Amino acid sequence: MQTFITKLKMFFIVLASAYVTLIALIYAFQSNLVYFPSTNMNVSPKTVGLEYESIIFESNDNTKLHAWYIPKKDVRTTLFFLHGNAGNISHRLDSIKLFNSLGMNVFIFDYRGYGNSKGSVNEQNTYDDARSAWDYLLKNKNVKAEDIIIFGRSLGGAIAANLGSTLKPKGIILESTFTTLKEFASDVYPFVPEFSIHFKYETTKYLKDINYPVLVVHSEDDNIIPFKHGQAIFKNANEPKTFIKIRGDHNYGFFQSKDIYLDALKNFLLGLDRRSP
Repeated sequence: MQTFITKLKMFFIVLASAYVTLIALIYAFQSNLVYFPSTNMNVSPKTVGLEYESIIFESNDNTKLHAWYIPKKDVRTTLFFLHGNAGNISHRLDSIKLFNSLGMNVFIFDYRGYGNSKGSVNEQNTYDDARSAWDYLLKNKNVKAEDIIIFGRSLGGAIAANLGSTLKPKGIILESTFTTLKEFASDVYPFVPEFSIHFKYETTKYLKDINYPVLVVHSEDDNIIPFKHGQAIFKNANEPKTFIKIRGDHNYGFFQSKDIYLDALKNFLLGLDRRSP
């Protein structure tokens, strides 16, 4: 009996040690679990028949960042596109073409470490890079803030909300986004204690300071960020706000629900135009 108890104690000691080691590794290498950048750029808007300008601009610490500007003739509205945590801007051609077809210029850039942008990514510099990109757009493309719609998908939604909380654009679209990174991690990895998550990305916190039209889009079939996050984001957003439920997976729900998605975007844009002076 004593041998059994000793072995049982040893088992739990080993198990506890393995758990502590796992949490330590998650904490130490957390960036590798949040960011999945790619520097592979084999396609461009020209691949899908769009004219575009390739731009190099500098962030606030002089890091060189890369962007595309896709114009649409005789329109005022520009979509400011903040993409998710994986790939780079070249993986968003379907969305770029769709937004452009709805009568908008599109400005999309890569956070540092993604695509042709230099440097290494972390939470604070995703916010800084977004602000630098915004400032570049206003200064160099003769665009007014009230003619810009901020769009953020997935991780980009948290960055969009952070940026949008300090600005007064035409509107903001948050698609397939989480409430906070800690809450998302708790849902997906319930065995990971909250204190070990040092990233914040607090979408719902930033929403408190957004007092212009908000469109929240989320798929009930989202296989990465649970649908309840979209519902919670909508609940925490100030009026005027709209929620659109789509179908399909996290990365391609917008395409798999194209008719619903397009109608929602058209109605949102129409409502924004009615509000414009």
